[in-house]
This record gives sequence, C-alpha cells and structure tokens, in this order.
Amino acid sequence: MTDTNNPPGADGGDALVSAFNAVGADYLFCSSGSEWAPVWESLARRHRDGLPCPRYLDLTHETVAVGMATGYGLVERRPQGVLLHAAPGLLQGSMAVHGALLAGVPMVVSSSESTTYGDGPGQDPGGQWYRNLSVVGGPHGVAQPFTKWSNEAASVHTLPTMITRSAELAWRAPAGPAYLNIPLEILLEEWDGREAKPIVPPGSTHSSPEEVDPVARMIREARNPVIVTETSGREMGGFEALVAFAEAWHIPVVEPDSAVCGNFPRTHPLHAGSDIGPWMDEADLILLVNCRAPFYPPSRRPSKAQIVVIDEVPQRPHVVYQVLYADRYLEGNVANTLRQLAKRAKDLDERAVAMRRTAQEERHTAEQAAIAAAEAKASVGAEGIDPVLVAATLRTLLEGRDGIVVDETITHSRIVKRHVRTDAPDSYFYVQGGLGQGIAVALGVKLAARERPVVLTIGDGAFAYNPVIPSYDASKAYELPLLIVVFNNRVYKSMNLNHRRFYPEGAAAETGEWLGTDLHRLPRLAAFAEPFGMHTETVDAPDALAPALERALKAVSEGTTAVVDVLVTR
Repeated sequence: MTDTNNPPGADGGDALVSAFNAVGADYLFCSSGSEWAPVWESLARRHRDGLPCPRYLDLTHETVAVGMATGYGLVERRPQGVLLHAAPGLLQGSMAVHGALLAGVPMVVSSSESTTYGDGPGQDPGGQWYRNLSVVGGPHGVAQPFTKWSNEAASVHTLPTMITRSAELAWRAPAGPAYLNIPLEILLEEWDGREAKPIVPPGSTHSSPEEVDPVARMIREARNPVIVTETSGREMGGFEALVAFAEAWHIPVVEPDSAVCGNFPRTHPLHAGSDIGPWMDEADLILLVNCRAPFYPPSRRPSKAQIVVIDEVPQRPHVVYQVLYADRYLEGNVANTLRQLAKRAKDLDERAVAMRRTAQEERHTAEQAAIAAAEAKASVGAEGIDPVLVAATLRTLLEGRDGIVVDETITHSRIVKRHVRTDAPDSYFYVQGGLGQGIAVALGVKLAARERPVVLTIGDGAFAYNPVIPSYDASKAYELPLLIVVFNNRVYKSMNLNHRRFYPEGAAAETGEWLGTDLHRLPRLAAFAEPFGMHTETVDAPDALAPALERALKAVSEGTTAVVDVLVTR
C-alpha cells in the first residue's frame, strides 16, 4: 500500500477527484446522476477543508455538459472531465461526444454501471440499476464507436491510473474523447490513497530534414501551388505557422466549406476563398495541411497536381471513408513542419512567384469586390433582412474587440465565414457532429475566454435542436454571457433544398406540399430567454438591425446573455 495523506474514510469518489487533479483538469462538467454521490461528497469535503480540486459545474443536460467541455477544450487544448449518468445519460450526450471526436477535443467522459445489483457486500446501489439503467456489455461498449478509447475501471485501486491513462490517450494525436465506465460499487469502495502521477503534455514528433527537403524542392519547382486546410488552426501555433509558411513561399490558401475553425486570416491577400474547384485542373502541387476530406466526391481527383499531405495523423481512424491521393506525407507536429518548410523558402524562381502573386492579387481583388457588392445589395433598398447584412453588421461591431464566433448555421455558414471574416487565432469555430450543441459549445468557449466577446451564429432549425433552457441556466448560473444571433428564415432550408434537388419535378413541386421543412409555427425564439432576465430582441427590418445588435453586445459586455432573433429573407 502506498503512503498517503488522504483522510480516513476516503473512497472511490476521492480517488476520482484526486486523479482529475493529477490530470490537470480545470473543470468537471457534470450532468447529474445518482452514481456521483461519492464524488460530490469528496468535493464538499475538499471545499470545506481548503484542499485542491477541479472546479465543478452542475449542469442540467448532457449535451450542455459535453458541449461546454468541447468549447473549453477548443481554446485550452487540454483534457477535462465530464460526468454523465449511466448508459442513458451517455446516450443522451453521445451526439456531443461524437462532435468532440470530430473536433479533435481531448476529454475524459465517465458514467457508471452497477456490478452487484444489491446482491454484493457493501452499500445497496439501488434497484434502478437492476430494472432499467443497465445495458448489456456495459456503457463502455455503447461508447466505443464514438470515442477514441473506451474501457471500464474494474477496481478502486486502479481507478486513478485508469483516469490518467484515459486523459493521456485523449490528449495524444488524434486528440479526442476517451470514455471510462466507473461502476458505482468502485466509487463506494474504500480507497487506499495511492494517487496517480500528474500527466504532462504529449511529446512532439517531427518530420526529419530528409523528409522535408524533397517537399521543399517540390514547392520550389511548382509553378502553381495551393494550400488547402481544414483544421491547421486547431493545432497550438498552427495558425501563425501557416501564415509564415504561405508568406515565405507566396502560396495561396484555400479554406474549403469543410473547414471547422479559423486557420488563416480571411482578410489576408493570400486567402483564396473556399472553393477548391478552380485549382483541380490548374494546380500542379496541392499541399493538404490538416485536411481530412479535401475532395468531394472522393473520386474527384486533381487532373495533374502532385499532392503532399502535412498532418500529424493523416489517416484519421474515426473517418469512415477517407481519400487523399497523397504522393508524399509529412507526418509529425504540423506547426513545426510548416516552420521547417518556411525556413527552406530560398532560391525561389522569381518569375514563377511573380506570376502566381499577380494571379492571386487578381483573385483577391475580385473576391473583395464580390463581397462589397453582396453587402451593398443587401443593405440598399432591401425588403427584409438579407443574411449577408447580418454577417457584415456583426463584422463591423466586432472590429477591434478580439471576438470569437461559434457557428451553428447550415445554409448560412458560407455567408458567416465570408462576411464576418475572422482573422486571428481561435476566433472562429464551427460546431461538429450534429445540430443542437451550439449554445453549449459557445458557453465552453466563453468559459475559456471570459475576457473576449463570444458570438453564436445559429439557424432557427439548429436553435430548435439545442437544449435551450439548460443552456440558459448554465449561462446565468456561471456568469457566461453570450451574444446569440439567430438567422431565422422559418424553414429547414437544407432539407428543402435536397427535396427540390432530388425531385425537381416531383409531386411536392407540383402541389407546393413541402414536408419536413416548415418552422413558421415556432414561437418567437428570443422569448425563451426572458424568464432568465436576459436581453432579448426580435428584428425584421434592416434599419433596426445594427442598433439591436449594438444594444445586445452592450448587454453582453455588462454581463448578460443577449438573444437577437433576426428574421432573414432567405
């Protein structure tokens, strides 16, 4: 037995809290379940005695708990703890856990299962486990498809190191959630005090000079190279390293619609928009930097370009079907690889550089003109509020404020990216893995960046999927003010577009009976925030938009969540 300073009566709840202390978790995000009484007792004891422990957040919905851990992890990039209730709570939160997997956010998710059903020694866990909470194979079997790693803690003596192992696995590339089933009987069992060793950040792997030099030669010989990235900004230092790399070689950067975070300043002259299409036949070298799914359909390969994949884990094990057409891989820490390549930007063919610089200047000028034209059209003589006007107004209001935009729109996501035009690291995140998590993710981002204004852009359909009441409760309880801007077109637009695309001359087109899409019956969406004392506005006229958003942002700066329901025209 290991010597310990833990007090008499320490049990598995103490073991869990001690382990998350060692992990370095700032928070335990908990959607309450009856198995967590030992953890609550340990926390109460530590609070009473002034002992260290992670901060505990008592949340009223599983999606809120996991989503907040996701948002926090997007900014902090370190594993946190999430406590759910049995298999049902895990199932309720499973979409958000899967979203964390897709977003590459490390966390340790735990819930519980009984192993004795009252027939063993010790305290009775309760008949609910025997009757309806347990699942065949245990919740760790349920979690396996949507987590990076899933297992069960079989003993209180191994519980701390199992939590450590879960956190270490979650943190290492590709980062993502690990799941640990902790039976209630383990939490109630006496603990001998053996503690987990604190964990340290993962070590980094680097591509060798022998691997980098040939790629630098390929770039030097290319006449029309292009960078395509989805998640380079998710890596620590990746945003800055990509800017330095692109500038050193004078290579345009495309962020496709599948980009899930801000990777490159959208105001930068080398930003080449979101459409990879023009490059499919023109580029002679495509550099895929943290780009999991660059081509769609997957069989659509470039006609002549060689492809270099720069990614710490190019083949993502959680992606069901992934086609990269790579000619060469540079694996290891992406920021380091980009910095190595930037240092090799020497002896460039000035004529080739001048040609692609001129071509990119033309593209950039055309894009700026198109953005300006779209915004002018949206603001002059418009009947109703065009979504372009909403995004452009947000951009103006956020200038100089170091804001963060979390986006859960679908049909308006391109407009948000194009017209809000974020240009700093960790300034834009797109919610992953299914609608209904946006408010929670934004709350988690705010938790990690309290000094920065956080704006959630969300569609009315996505808003309806969110656990709105539990999210507002968390916002108020933990003083996390957001600006929530609803792009409300009163329809599930993406569903309607697919119906029209698949059946352009079908019965629905003939009769006008478009099923599965109408949201006119919903009440005014801002009203749900009123019982929480939040700032609410509904806007349907262009002239009223900017003043309403200004008032809302002022309310947020004063500590109150503000919800602005904007009735848009499309």
